[in-house]
Amino acid sequence: MNTAPPQTLLLVDGSSYIYRAFFAGGEAMSVTLPDGSVQKTGAIRIMINMLQSLRKEVPAAYAACIFDAKGPTFRDELYPQYKATRSPMPDDLRSQIEPIHEVVRLMGWKVLAVPGVEADDVIGTLAATASAQGMEVIVSSGDKDLAQLVNEHITIIDTMNGRRRDVAGVTAEFGVPPHLMRDYQTLVGDTVDNVPGVPKVGPKTAAKWLNEYGSLDAIVANADNIKGAVGENLKKSLDWLPTGRQLVTIKTDCDLNGWLPGLPAMDEIATGSMDTGALAVFYEKFGFKGLARSLGASSEAPAQAAAAEAGPATQPGRERDLFDEPGAESAPPVAKTSSLRYDTILTWEAFDTWLAKLQAAELVAIDTETTSLDEMRARIVGISLCITPGEAAYIPLAHVYPDAPAQLPLDEVLAKLKPWLEDASRAKLGQHIKYDRHVFANHGIEVQGYAHDTMLQSYVLEVHQAHGLSSLAQRHLGRQGISFEDLCGKGANQICFDQVDVAKAAEYACEDADMTLEVHHALWPQLARDDKLRFVYELEIKSSEALYRIERNGVLIDAPTLAAQSHELGQRIVQLEAEAYEIAGQPFNLSSPKQLGEIFFDKLGMPVVKKTATGARSTDEEVLEKLAEDYPLPAKLLEHRGLAKLKGTYTDKLAQLALPSDGRVHTHYAQAVAVTGRLSSNDPNLQNIPIRTPEGRRVREAFVAPAGSLIASADYSQIELRIMAHLSGDAALLLAFRDGMDVHRATAAEIFSIDTAQVSSEQRRYAKVINFGLIYGMSAYGLAKALSIDNTAAKNYIARYFERYPGVKNYMEHTRELAKRQGYVETVFGRRLYLPEIGSSNGQRRAGAERAAINAPMQGTAADLIKLSMVKVQEVIDAQKLRTKMIMQVHDELVFEVPESELDWVRHEVPKLMAGVAQLKVPLLAEVGVGLNWDKAH
Repeated sequence: MNTAPPQTLLLVDGSSYIYRAFFAGGEAMSVTLPDGSVQKTGAIRIMINMLQSLRKEVPAAYAACIFDAKGPTFRDELYPQYKATRSPMPDDLRSQIEPIHEVVRLMGWKVLAVPGVEADDVIGTLAATASAQGMEVIVSSGDKDLAQLVNEHITIIDTMNGRRRDVAGVTAEFGVPPHLMRDYQTLVGDTVDNVPGVPKVGPKTAAKWLNEYGSLDAIVANADNIKGAVGENLKKSLDWLPTGRQLVTIKTDCDLNGWLPGLPAMDEIATGSMDTGALAVFYEKFGFKGLARSLGASSEAPAQAAAAEAGPATQPGRERDLFDEPGAESAPPVAKTSSLRYDTILTWEAFDTWLAKLQAAELVAIDTETTSLDEMRARIVGISLCITPGEAAYIPLAHVYPDAPAQLPLDEVLAKLKPWLEDASRAKLGQHIKYDRHVFANHGIEVQGYAHDTMLQSYVLEVHQAHGLSSLAQRHLGRQGISFEDLCGKGANQICFDQVDVAKAAEYACEDADMTLEVHHALWPQLARDDKLRFVYELEIKSSEALYRIERNGVLIDAPTLAAQSHELGQRIVQLEAEAYEIAGQPFNLSSPKQLGEIFFDKLGMPVVKKTATGARSTDEEVLEKLAEDYPLPAKLLEHRGLAKLKGTYTDKLAQLALPSDGRVHTHYAQAVAVTGRLSSNDPNLQNIPIRTPEGRRVREAFVAPAGSLIASADYSQIELRIMAHLSGDAALLLAFRDGMDVHRATAAEIFSIDTAQVSSEQRRYAKVINFGLIYGMSAYGLAKALSIDNTAAKNYIARYFERYPGVKNYMEHTRELAKRQGYVETVFGRRLYLPEIGSSNGQRRAGAERAAINAPMQGTAADLIKLSMVKVQEVIDAQKLRTKMIMQVHDELVFEVPESELDWVRHEVPKLMAGVAQLKVPLLAEVGVGLNWDKAH
């Protein structure tokens, strides 16, 4: 148990935690209990991680985890509509509540769920009592309502996003100090709890009033002095405000003596010890084998366990997680015990023994240790293999530090492994297999038979989680491995892996392969029993193969063209600087917010659009765009910034990124990043080349084909609108696509109540903005801004759209409700898209999640379709032994390098293949363009 200063009390908002645990992946795991019933376990497992992490990060002598109890509270009696709009708790979460309470107690926490008292009020009472005694109180919760408790002794921390709400933090975030937060919440209301505020009074108005008048009572007293519609709304709300304030006020004087007879001495919530025996039984019952093993390891070998505890790594396959759930790095490490057999292969006899094991094994986990994270340049330092949990081997091949032991010759080892590596019938497993494919290819080996990738298994099962091996092992095995930094150091002093001591490298590498196999055993059964998820996973595996080919092919870059563009951009940038100086009447630093503020607002008298969190006058891009509507200087600065970014990111750097050996850029496609299933591209990012400006479009002129070949671009036409038609089943939309109509013209005809032949180009443009805007959840305000019309007109357009397309409106409403009920939505093919913020108490986050719920199935289905197309086209190219190469995948587009003799095939067959990968309620349409470069082909 952690020793802790006696003055610290740690309070956990358990009700907030369990929802976060569930929507962060708690619905993805289950176990069959002895009675044959299936029990969901994901929320339990993540809850354990979160509390382990918190206990480690916030040592405290006193601690309690507080949950809402069943049944009504005084607020329900005061206002029967209280929380009436909340969706019921998902059944899969409800079944995990009692086990969560049990395991939290076993972990040494005091568990409180007081009938008739909300968790917030229990927290408020305990926090206020401890604070009055001079104790330091840390409350762990994402609930903004608790901000009203903050004082010099009480701090709220949100481990999910690192937010810390102390007195300064609350003031900066909400614009008012903590002691005014209940007045602030009364004015704003709470849509999550269905507590009305003053209509049309948002956070900015509430903060403004409170800073001006000093309190809610003073605002009420001055209600007659507040003019306009918002003042009228305030006057109409005066009778309600006292009730509203009662509802939002967290009680700090609840009677807890029946539950904590030791108050105010706090003895009843002193931090306890883990009940390891009972925990072991619990972990075994619920299938947490890694956690169960860790309990044994911690008691049998504490020294080894402490030595094994390490931070996150950055080695390929062990990369630091992009989104770490609290506790993702907190599971206790599994100590290395005698049951682990890790071999270091330094002789041919040992190698031959392991080669025989490989040839007899049904599945082998394989991993490479290399000289670089750049897969196109990386060279092998060693190879690790695992055939059964706990049994692994490392073949060191290129450790070159002084006194390194004699190692088997790299080329000879690879020559002996090559037949097995290239045998498609020998099933192999890896973590981020695309990287290892490239590494072996750098040595002339085309690995076949990759059946599984644990990174992709996690991506399909728990897309919103981190997918690095460290996080996977901690989350699913309770293991924390040796970190790359422990071996190689950090920053400028970091050494290459070939300098690492062979014995240490062997333990690290064997552990990688071993954990990969164990994670596979934990994840694969979950995929195998769900046909839809299995289909998506198999698509990801096939996509990984196709993407490897695309990355390997690369795209030829015309360096002289880029150099000429960089020169032209540089001249224009210098010219823009001179023009900006002339307008300003003086030279200044175009990148300095302080100098821009002085020139904009003090010298030129431009209006202040908004301020930063620190109160400074903002000159960010949004402000520049707004001011550019009326002033020339901001427009110059916007153009300057755009061109400077284009030059620095693309025209200056693309040629530098090309491999000297082939003059081609080999981008890296990250498969397991975007929650919608879309790919992301980096080094270089091919998806962010700005194509809305002439200068941005010209960058694509530098993507060329060699002599005798051309560039071809194939992309889906209006793919997301077609998917919307399929998902919504709207009769009018289905008819428009089935009849091959111009869907934007058809929409314009519907909205403006005219014949399609009468639709003007301007009306079609309006319809196009509406079509695409609404599927992205655009509001009337957003539409008004996009079309430069007033809000009333925008509302009328939206209303008319939904009148003409009622199926779309029904789909949106149904999808929002479904997302709230189950915490995720699905693509047409069954890819799950989780929405952790769908039940957020933060209105903006919740609204964002609702928009994502509507759009994600379309984006995700489009991503699935382009992956299906990519896989199918590559299969046909291989089967027909064509010389056409797929060289890029950008959004809904596939780009090819095509010999002139195969142009007809690409023009005619590729659109057919892309249109035929799935049968939707509307036909899919793909179109091909051809040119000397990417710009001409697009």
